[in-house]
Amino acid sequence: MSTKMKGEIFISKSLVSKKWTLLLCFGSFCFGILFTDRMWNIPESKDIARPSVTEAERLKLISEGCGPKTLYQKEVNRDPQALFGEVSKTHNAIQTLDKTISSLEMELAAARSAQESLTNSAPISNDVENKQLPRKRRYLMVVGINTAFSSRKRRDSVRTTWMPSGEKRKKLEEEKGIIIRFVIGHSATAGGILDRSIEAEDKKHGDFLRLDHVEGYLELSGKTKTYFSTAVSMWDAEFYVKVDDDVHVNIATLGETLVRHRKKPRLYIGCMKSGPVLSQKGVRYHEPEYWKFGENGNKYFRHATGQLYAISRDLASYISLNQRVLHKYANEDVTLGAWFIGLDVTHIDDRRLCCGTPPDCEWKAQAGNICVASFDWTCSGICRSADRIKEVHKRCGEPENAIWKARF
Repeated sequence: MSTKMKGEIFISKSLVSKKWTLLLCFGSFCFGILFTDRMWNIPESKDIARPSVTEAERLKLISEGCGPKTLYQKEVNRDPQALFGEVSKTHNAIQTLDKTISSLEMELAAARSAQESLTNSAPISNDVENKQLPRKRRYLMVVGINTAFSSRKRRDSVRTTWMPSGEKRKKLEEEKGIIIRFVIGHSATAGGILDRSIEAEDKKHGDFLRLDHVEGYLELSGKTKTYFSTAVSMWDAEFYVKVDDDVHVNIATLGETLVRHRKKPRLYIGCMKSGPVLSQKGVRYHEPEYWKFGENGNKYFRHATGQLYAISRDLASYISLNQRVLHKYANEDVTLGAWFIGLDVTHIDDRRLCCGTPPDCEWKAQAGNICVASFDWTCSGICRSADRIKEVHKRCGEPENAIWKARF
């Protein structure tokens, strides 16, 4: 084959290959476009709904209204009285919720105290012996008269003056919701002659609240703690009162006084005072832990005098729940005040709870301002109370039927 023929054949093959190349490229391009269109054209899901025009507009309006400037402008344009009303309603709602929570906490404390009292056999009174559970009824007040083994004559004088006895005492509980008991523990030798004498007296009158407590003058703070813990576990009352057995009390006037403050939470009422902290040994009311109250010569914080004071149910429940960690000072009235120092407590200073004996309480009674309690400051009670309390009752006592006419 000549050189010319070979060249023509080579040129022909070259032209053919170029045509096929262009054709294949064009075909690949068309196939690529078709394939790409099918792959990326994903159909919409039937489950996904697109927002309509109306909904989109609404969302736009909401989003526009969430801007800080818009919200601020809306608040500025609101009626001030309406704003005050809403704030007031919110504040009242918070106060109501706070009271409800506080009430529930105190009820829980009382329930725990009752359970512990029954488990540990703390109260050894006839009420527990008869296996009576804490009553569901809400009483007005429980009055605990602090007494000692040697105070039989004082107790008899109280029974014949301001404290109803026998059927009248039971009627007082049923009709007026007032419970009165002499409060006493047991001797160092349990079951001895002193305890047997109290048991015989209680069998005759049925007006004792026996405590799981060893009697002693230096143990008054512990006795007070045990009294409130035991009383709140046995009776559900609005108020719990402590009074000494050498003090004259007008029960109806006491009830009316407490009722005026019944809506106040955590109530602590009495004759408030603040005496000096006595660091000298051997003197009456000496405080061994005087150094806790600051420098020598300092005074105590305000607290109710120990002859008579009252606390509301929530505070009594607080004492019951925390009795194991509440510190006791030498003086009982100071101790009680110390327990409430760190709490949000309403202190009520009412001087009618610490009137003097005649003529002081007599003049006030004649003026229509009957005293709740009367005693002599010089004796921290009525001097020679077993002999003089009848005179005080005659001259300063409320009318005999006052308690039955009173409405609490």
